[in-house]
Amino acid sequence: MRKIALIPARYAATRFPFKLMQPLGTKTVIRHTYDNTVATGLFDEVIVVTDSELILKEVTSNGGKAIMSLRQHESGSDRIAEAVANMEADVILNVQGDEPFVKKDTLKKLLDVFEGEAGKHVQVASLMKKFADPGLITDPNYVKVVVDKNMNALYFSRAVIPFLRDEHFKPTWFEHIGVYAFRKQALLNFTAWPPTDMEKAEKLEQLRYLENGISIKMVLTEEAGVKIDVPEDLVKAESFLSKV
Repeated sequence: MRKIALIPARYAATRFPFKLMQPLGTKTVIRHTYDNTVATGLFDEVIVVTDSELILKEVTSNGGKAIMSLRQHESGSDRIAEAVANMEADVILNVQGDEPFVKKDTLKKLLDVFEGEAGKHVQVASLMKKFADPGLITDPNYVKVVVDKNMNALYFSRAVIPFLRDEHFKPTWFEHIGVYAFRKQALLNFTAWPPTDMEKAEKLEQLRYLENGISIKMVLTEEAGVKIDVPEDLVKAESFLSKV
């Protein structure tokens, strides 16, 4: 099974423009993401897919692989689907460019769900972890996910799910980690479907799969990285980097 990792890298992010080119320690955010993905040794190839000549140069001038998107895209999945259309690949892993602290054990667990007899039925998989800081549960920048007994996602939301109707009951809240793995055809199908209502309401592209009847297998991880979503996250990332 040929496995490749693609890192969509848009320059002008809405909440934190130019975040991928921000310095984080001795490297930029995008280089941390790329280098850490390569260092796992899990992939036949790792490629950044970007709309920016600046990001392209940042990656390639430091020995990495990067390609330019041919057109504008609404989502990271659309961006990598364009790139992978003519590539030989069985499973594609989408590493968000703003997730600089990817780890081998975590990505391996994600790829493993595609193996074996049970794995034949998995089309899309992603990561989640328990919220370590209860104060973040109400933050719409932290996406929540609820799952069924088979660890398939029921829904993703920026709102608090499940809603705590009875204060005597203490559910476990899970944070969605924006790393995905797809079978190639599932990813190509995604780009052929128009954006769905819940996807547009929540601004969460993964809901397009659920609304089209495609299950997303969730993998629980305990890795506590930092996603660079807003400027304040860069401060958290610096603190996290100093401890690893």
